[in-house]
Amino acid sequence: MNRDEELLRGRVYGQDHDYPRPGPRSGRAYAELVGGLLDGLLFDITGWTQDEIDTGVSLQTELGQFGPGGRTLYDPRPGEPTRWDWSGDSP
Repeated sequence: MNRDEELLRGRVYGQDHDYPRPGPRSGRAYAELVGGLLDGLLFDITGWTQDEIDTGVSLQTELGQFGPGGRTLYDPRPGEPTRWDWSGDSP
């Protein structure tokens, strides 16, 4: 595992890697991102409606196929709404 991968493990998407408590916070709902370059990160879905969860998410990342400004796509896994699978990258 390289340094970039180590920084991502056990962290919540969108939190700065220097944040003193980079892990999940109690009282929040998270989905684990599975596969792709954000594999292992948690994504905060607190307050999301079922329709929003079912739609999945397009997240900004500089690590993907399209570099800075690119996005990576995740969709909820059928039967496991707290695990979202990578479905590709987009510009």
